[in-house]
Amino acid sequence: MSELRIEHLQRQGVNAARLAVAPGSCSAIFGASGSGKTLLLRAIADLDEARGEVWLDGQPRSGMSGPAWRRLVSYLAAESHWWAPTVREHAHDWSLADLETLGLQPDVLDWEVQRLSSGERQRLALARALAHAPAALLLDEPTANLDQRNTARVEQLVADWRARTGGCVLWVSHDPAQRDRVASATHEIIGGQLGGGHDA
Repeated sequence: MSELRIEHLQRQGVNAARLAVAPGSCSAIFGASGSGKTLLLRAIADLDEARGEVWLDGQPRSGMSGPAWRRLVSYLAAESHWWAPTVREHAHDWSLADLETLGLQPDVLDWEVQRLSSGERQRLALARALAHAPAALLLDEPTANLDQRNTARVEQLVADWRARTGGCVLWVSHDPAQRDRVASATHEIIGGQLGGGHDA
């Protein structure tokens, strides 16, 4: 069971006074293009320098190294990055059950990355993140390039992961219907200012 809490997180383009994502829950972030959604997630993940504090289960981010924090609080970028020739090389403990939920066969692990379609890369990036056993997920439009069927698969896997682990999710989505499906609270960001939450 993992809780993510933000207090007075500030960097250029972002001002988030408070945000709490309860154990096992999902909160959605939305806003216009350029409003600061990705900058907020990157600041939480400690990829960009920011003032303020982020807490995971009472442990402050400032008390951990960047790599240690990001193992626990996993950021999934809108455009996934791949650094080795084959899929398998990107994680040690791939879950075949997660791949199945995403509509992928086990042999995809032995494929070369360059062979993957954009949709396959997007789904595999989620499976890769979960293979590292995070406590919280920061998802930046994880279904933006997926059709309805594969969008449903991603939503199902994230829901299953939350139920199984008690992990929490902060999900950036432009789609109001998706936010209604996946999140129990929503927060709008306008010009970098994060608004208070509303029940979904």
